[in-house]
Amino acid sequence: MTLKRWKLTIEYMGTPYSGWQRQEDGIPSVQQKIEEAITGFCQQDIRLHVAGRTDAGVHAEGQVAHFDLDYGDRPLEGYDLARALNAHLRNEKISILKAEIVADDFHARFGAINKLYTYRLLNRVAPPSFQDSLMWHVWGDLDVSAMREGAKYLLGHHDFSTFRAAECQAKSPMKTLERADIEELLLPKGGLEISFYFEARSFLHHQVRNMVGTLVLVGQGKWTPDDVRTALEAKDRKHGGPTSPPDGLYLTRIDY
Repeated sequence: MTLKRWKLTIEYMGTPYSGWQRQEDGIPSVQQKIEEAITGFCQQDIRLHVAGRTDAGVHAEGQVAHFDLDYGDRPLEGYDLARALNAHLRNEKISILKAEIVADDFHARFGAINKLYTYRLLNRVAPPSFQDSLMWHVWGDLDVSAMREGAKYLLGHHDFSTFRAAECQAKSPMKTLERADIEELLLPKGGLEISFYFEARSFLHHQVRNMVGTLVLVGQGKWTPDDVRTALEAKDRKHGGPTSPPDGLYLTRIDY
């Protein structure tokens, strides 16, 4: 047996899928489609191990997964594997950006030391016509400076229970947020695209979407920046803002 561990870097639009994880009810998932592509390539049933499961409608620009493959003594380069899998995925909104052989002890989930999530928001009156499933549309003025002030309270090591989904399976609500940046881009036809960047070793379920929903309340003037600190210290989901939709969320990068 010639077993080798392969690392895949993956890009996908989450809109058509039930999320990353394979579903028992047969609703298509990203994991299912890639595993079927691997089976189509090598006629082996393979299970992928992923860095972080994404929810339905959430996108990825740099998702990472690994799997073990026995391809015998036949030569197989990463470029050829990626190309073959992409051929099987040609009708899906999924692309294998890179395939590479890694050490036997590499683990896509447990080896990750940092994750970057990006959240895209369109701030203008007119709704998006081309990217309606790729960003959250919020009309009405948003005070970006106030949102930045509110985001500062989220930095550091905290109990993030206020921003944790009820169904979260993490053993502890304690997380360390290393980055919480907000950038704005003036669009040529009017309005703003506002991008939120959050980096941490790991996140709670819905943490990013709940933080964004809360910061938008600040931008709308419904909350003050200090209200973010009050909500965080409450350690109670009922004291947080709404959960923003999945459309604008991207798993952008994972570091090892």
